[in-house]
Amino acid sequence: MSLRARLASGPPLAAPGVADALAARLAAQAGFELLFLSGAGLSWTQLGQPDIGLVTLTELTRAVERITDAAAVPLLADADTGFGNAANVQRSVRALEAAGAAAIQIEDQGFPKRCGHMAGKTVIPLAEAAGKVRAAVAARRSADTLISARTDALSVEGVDAALARAHAYAEAGADLLFVEAPLDAALLARIAGELAMVRPLVVNMVEAGAPSPLTARDLGAMGYRVVLFPVALARAAAAAEAALLETIARDGHIGGGPAVMAWDALHDRLDLPALLAAGRTYGDDS
Repeated sequence: MSLRARLASGPPLAAPGVADALAARLAAQAGFELLFLSGAGLSWTQLGQPDIGLVTLTELTRAVERITDAAAVPLLADADTGFGNAANVQRSVRALEAAGAAAIQIEDQGFPKRCGHMAGKTVIPLAEAAGKVRAAVAARRSADTLISARTDALSVEGVDAALARAHAYAEAGADLLFVEAPLDAALLARIAGELAMVRPLVVNMVEAGAPSPLTARDLGAMGYRVVLFPVALARAAAAAEAALLETIARDGHIGGGPAVMAWDALHDRLDLPALLAAGRTYGDDS
């Protein structure tokens, strides 16, 4: 089933943020039907930097290639602002589609961009933003590659402006709509009430500031079709790594620190036995 068809039926898709191939493989093994590569997760894990627009198209494309090679699950790739104007957006869409992305997200922030839950964001003029969405739609080689249009106008211009932008992006051809950073259930419900019948809706469940008591099922009942958990895995990994490093620095060993996955269990997750067996069929005795 294509991602487009899956969005039209069934329960909402919960999409964990995966910043590397290992996280993608683990998420696929857990049964997720959609994965999300967030700009924040990639910037944190690959650059060791905050999400302020430092990731390049080349770095994003290589990450998409590694993730889609490791996990046969559709991937929504966060292309931030598309790395420039409409021409840059078209180049970005072609590169990410060729790398294996099933869907590509474009946002309407100005530069320098910010994580969606950071202060100091700006948005570009509506006409320019809608033009970038049209450019993204025109650039894709397959109609099965979905374009998700995100607006950050809610915290900059207010809810009415954000809704107007979402309608404009739908008219420009966006397959998915994403109004970033609603901070309470009433606002989430208003957005869904206005847009759920226009296009499938995406919502971001970032733990800092998001209405976290709501579940993916709750959001699905409101009308959302994709529920992103963009940085939960990266934050969990950072907490575990920091704690384990403190244990090693203090005690000189890992005993008493956070639990680590057993060596054999990790190799099983990585399909080591199958890889070795495949090698033996070609005369590799290693």
